[in-house]
Amino acid sequence: MAGAMVPLMMVTLAVVVGSQIAAVGSQALTLLRVVPLYIAFVVVAVAAGLLTARFAQLDVPPTRAVMFSAATRNSLVVLPLALALPASLSIAPLAVVTQTLVELVAMVVLVRLVPRIARQSAPTVTTD
Repeated sequence: MAGAMVPLMMVTLAVVVGSQIAAVGSQALTLLRVVPLYIAFVVVAVAAGLLTARFAQLDVPPTRAVMFSAATRNSLVVLPLALALPASLSIAPLAVVTQTLVELVAMVVLVRLVPRIARQSAPTVTTD
């Protein structure tokens, strides 16, 4: 089951986003207004995760985990609630899907960036 987790998540994400992507495209100009906010959240969350990890004096792997965890919001969890809203709030589920797309791009960027930010310290060599 552990090996199936990532493929199952990818399929679920593809189905959910696929069901809403046409509507996102039709409201792209409206949704573009919130993209900078989503990007700012990722930047602030990564910085907050790094500061928190340093304050807690965590090693590098847990520091990286905290940074990633802070930046991901799992917004698709609230998508069913957003879809249940009245028609006058029909933009809400599209904003949730847009946030998820921004988060996915951010995660790809962070896979490269976080190891540079939270580096492994060089091993100390002692000679006797």
